Amino acid sequence: MNNSDEQRALEKKALRKRLVQQRLQLPDRERRVSQLRQVMRIWLVGRPDTVIGAYWPIKGEFDPLPALHRWKEDGELIDRPQRRKIGLPVVDKVRKTMTFHAWYPGCPMEEDAFGIPKPKDTELLTPTLLFVACVGYAPGGYRLGYGGGFYDRMLAQMAPPPTTVGLGFATDYLPDFEPESHDLPLDAILNDHGVVWPV
Repeated sequence: MNNSDEQRALEKKALRKRLVQQRLQLPDRERRVSQLRQVMRIWLVGRPDTVIGAYWPIKGEFDPLPALHRWKEDGELIDRPQRRKIGLPVVDKVRKTMTFHAWYPGCPMEEDAFGIPKPKDTELLTPTLLFVACVGYAPGGYRLGYGGGFYDRMLAQMAPPPTTVGLGFATDYLPDFEPESHDLPLDAILNDHGVVWPV
């Protein structure tokens, strides 16, 4: 790693820290959460997916699980050949891999190597749609994550890859963010105002 790479890594680390602090201190958080859940529910109407991957919220992230549970319940009212399923990530820290396992309210959970709750001994799933948390997001559909690379490695191995949708608050927008060569754009980004990518 050369000096410019080190400098960029330090700048990204500082940016992540600032954005997480900002998110934790949102004065109108409840209103923003309610609006983003509504945006999510409307966006999902008419989608053909029956298996959706999401995340367990940490560090003040938007919680997608109530909206997804409602999506799952709505699907049970429709005559479909397959029941809708929600998956949460299970990370293998040693192999640096991520898989998705079925989640439902009240399912057995345990902490992963990072201290994040994950489903315990539930069915392995392959999502066709994946909601990902954004620490920040930028023009062109680019996402700033935590820097672990788990999502990028997992997506590179999935064929066909799932539709990827970033979730964040309007305050997480980074107009001047420059993606790196390995960064892949998301298919869509939703915030508390609506669909912000594609525009």
